[in-house]
Amino acid sequence: MGLPAGARRRTPGLRREEVAQLAFISTEYYTRLEQARAPRPSREVLAQLARALRLSDAERAHLHHLAGAPPGPLPGPSREVRQSIIDLLQRLPEAAAIVLSATYEVIAWNDLAAALMEDFSALSRRDRNLIRRAFLGPHRPGRRLYGVSDADEFAQSSAQHLRAAAARYPNDPEVTGLVEELLAGSEEFSRLWATHDVTARPTLCKTFEHPLVGPVTVSCDVLDIADRDQQLVIYTAAPGSPSAQALRLLSVVGTQHMGAPG
Repeated sequence: MGLPAGARRRTPGLRREEVAQLAFISTEYYTRLEQARAPRPSREVLAQLARALRLSDAERAHLHHLAGAPPGPLPGPSREVRQSIIDLLQRLPEAAAIVLSATYEVIAWNDLAAALMEDFSALSRRDRNLIRRAFLGPHRPGRRLYGVSDADEFAQSSAQHLRAAAARYPNDPEVTGLVEELLAGSEEFSRLWATHDVTARPTLCKTFEHPLVGPVTVSCDVLDIADRDQQLVIYTAAPGSPSAQALRLLSVVGTQHMGAPG
């Protein structure tokens, strides 16, 4: 947490002086804040306290509202995945599952997702961004990322999601840089961006064209992780279907025999 190791604590949690140290304020000032004896804190002080206490976005907003200082724009999309979500990914052996950041970067995945899509651990962080890959990847034009059947729908919905994310994080250089890169490099993205549409339409079913096992048709369920502005995407095949058999095969062979993604 940025604090030196000390003696074992009798009770969990941070001491006042530790919170003050992490927030870069004096212990006396923090004590007066706790006791409602200090002047109204600035947004900067509230932001420092939120970071020190590792508050979620919802908790951060609540802190600002309690202090009478509505929060400013969020600093940037969270890339930290809760351990409970990571554990959940590994408890879905018959489903391929990934976690996406607000900018469609794959920030967590299970083994079956790596076998179905590609080995994300072998990619740079830049190449794990699905929007960048969809609009600027080497498969364009004429080819589809992972051979998916809903390439056009994904392009439209991802552009809509990114526009909404850009509104939530107007000062984040990675978000603005990604938008500028896509606008400069993709006429398709520029056309979709110009519609100003932020109403994404869910994809309920899609087919992956896998280089080893052929077509894999899956249901697609997207669960919001609201406090981190992330999405958990789960791909499952109908029980007893050829696609379910294909996923079982992929769970055995993993990524070791996979060719290059389409």
